[in-house]
Amino acid sequence: MPHAIRPAHIDLAAILAEPTPQIDLRLHAYDVSTGNFLKAVTNYTNRAIGEITKHRNAQEADKKKIADRAHAVETETNQCKLREIELLALLAKEQDEKRESEQSIASLRRQLASIRENCAAIDVEIEQYRAATSNLRREKDRERQTLSMHAAKTLPELTACQTRLRCVVEGVEKDLLLVRFSHINKIAVHQEFSFVLDVSSRTYKVVTTTPVLPNLPILMSELNESRDIYRFIKLIRSAFTDMLS
Repeated sequence: MPHAIRPAHIDLAAILAEPTPQIDLRLHAYDVSTGNFLKAVTNYTNRAIGEITKHRNAQEADKKKIADRAHAVETETNQCKLREIELLALLAKEQDEKRESEQSIASLRRQLASIRENCAAIDVEIEQYRAATSNLRREKDRERQTLSMHAAKTLPELTACQTRLRCVVEGVEKDLLLVRFSHINKIAVHQEFSFVLDVSSRTYKVVTTTPVLPNLPILMSELNESRDIYRFIKLIRSAFTDMLS
């Protein structure tokens, strides 16, 4: 910036003594100095405006960054809130499922305890059945031995009866005896005369006879009174023989 030109000392008395008094105000130098000053002021103002604009733009950019960051934080916060709501709902569902599972487990434990009690009771019953079965087996063994002894004693009698009476005695079903005679009909010695005797109860019954005997009820009554099966067989043979005669 050029230095300001100092105004020269004016001799007012000398100027007034001149015929045409004039004062040189040096307006050109003033104009130059004023122009330089205004230019300096304009440059300063422009620089100040540029700095202010730059700071304002920087502030606007910072404000935009802050606003964007705030918006991002708000969006993230909203997403976190939604996620929190979902997690709370999931937690509530898991708690409900946990309660249902605990209830199911408790019910299954009660059922298991009941089953164990039933198994224990069944085990006791099984042991009782085993003991009863063992007792029955021993009784059956004793009965079998007794029957074997009786069979050993009666077998000779049965053999002799079958030989003398020309008959065959055999079991056809449980508690049913089939007695078949031969040599009753002298013309046809192999013609079969038979009857089936039911010995399942205290009262003996004849299921069927071949051929039919008219006097069978009388013979049955006598059998149930005497309980003598061998004599009954003999009487049946005699009845068949008499029927042929």
